[in-house]
Amino acid sequence: MENAKTITIADVMTKSVISVDVSMTINGAAKMMEDTKVGAIIVMENNVPVGIVTDRDFTIKVGSHAYSITDSIKKIMTTTLFSINSDESIRTATDMMHQVGVRKLPVIDNDKVVGIITATDIVNLLAVCVEEDMKDMYFHSVVKIYSNYSPYN
Repeated sequence: MENAKTITIADVMTKSVISVDVSMTINGAAKMMEDTKVGAIIVMENNVPVGIVTDRDFTIKVGSHAYSITDSIKKIMTTTLFSINSDESIRTATDMMHQVGVRKLPVIDNDKVVGIITATDIVNLLAVCVEEDMKDMYFHSVVKIYSNYSPYN
């Protein structure tokens, strides 16, 4: 395996990304996520990414606001879309996830969504790291991502 400090997003990201148009309903998007077994979808308008919807958005936003499942996905999407380039390092991704409080980052190159990197992808990377790389990844990456999250918040 490469040195953990030099692994790029492109080496780890999931390349098949599910995207939907802003006109899709909440129910349609949820069904698509269930069928494809993903935890996030990118919301597009005129082939431009304008938001992201995660499984957490369904739980929190639909439940707390009592939106109808026939409402547009636009009502629950997160419109502040933090993204990263595929040539960035894993450390850069984890720093960004920590700073902005997210666990999923769309990967965008030349205004096109080419993948998604998640905290789970980074944790899974630990499974193939040698001991020194594992220590480095854990203390500089994984701890940062999950430090803002508590099951009691």
